[in-house]
Amino acid sequence: MIISVASGKGGTGKTLVATSLALSLKESHKVQILDCDVEEPNDHILLRPDLTGCEIVCLPVPRVDEINCNYCGMCADVCAYRAIAVFPKNILVFPQLCHGCGACGYLCPVRAISYEPKEIGMVETGDACDIHFVHGKLSVGEPMPVPIIKRVKKYILSQCVNIIDVSPGTSCPMVASVRNSDFCLLVTEPTPFGLHDLKLAVAVVKELQIPCGVVLNRAGVGDSGVEDYCRKEDIPVMLTIPFDMEIARLYSRGITLAEGMPQWKVQFVHLFDAIQERAREGNRCPKR
Repeated sequence: MIISVASGKGGTGKTLVATSLALSLKESHKVQILDCDVEEPNDHILLRPDLTGCEIVCLPVPRVDEINCNYCGMCADVCAYRAIAVFPKNILVFPQLCHGCGACGYLCPVRAISYEPKEIGMVETGDACDIHFVHGKLSVGEPMPVPIIKRVKKYILSQCVNIIDVSPGTSCPMVASVRNSDFCLLVTEPTPFGLHDLKLAVAVVKELQIPCGVVLNRAGVGDSGVEDYCRKEDIPVMLTIPFDMEIARLYSRGITLAEGMPQWKVQFVHLFDAIQERAREGNRCPKR
């Protein structure tokens, strides 16, 4: 099973939920957690894994042999990302814009384009408290996290409960992380910003036809807008975590909710049972 834990808004507590869910299930299930927030991975801070594997992730970027190039411009025309610029007697390649699709080399009539690997990040694997652990790290200054996310997801194990910690927002990294999940937990907070970004996230998972539910964190502050919206749209609020200074203190010390307050393990097990039930029913997020 693949459960993605996402949030339209950053800072809502999705990492706290993802790691606590993993720790709560490890005694009864084979669990793997995959941190796809590759620009700012932090699951390792809470789980403290023993990292034993490392895979360098590279992107193939074009290299032009200007001796053979006839400057026809077909490579520039086909590139949707404007990673190649062709002039009458010169050609420029912008590796930061290249998505490694290979179209330029495929269409080059004189076969003047080859490819060389450009390192953009890494994937590290290991074990954390009997939980399989995978996370990706995008190299500093690199603009494209999606290739790292796709490489992280290649480590998904069919025999495990796979919990994916998704990057915040609703742009390409979120879509790449959530795609093909069996269920998506949307973590939010009871504030106007939380509600606004929750609506965006619901629209994305609805478009991807992924069943979803909401975890309401820091309940007791803000207003009832999120609960009213979920009730109106028939989206289940599957877990409510109160605004609690003790939870904040634990998190600031790198301690998960499941470790610091073990009574919450039962709540996360019940959450997983509810996820399984909703996924079996084939629940879909409501249409707009």
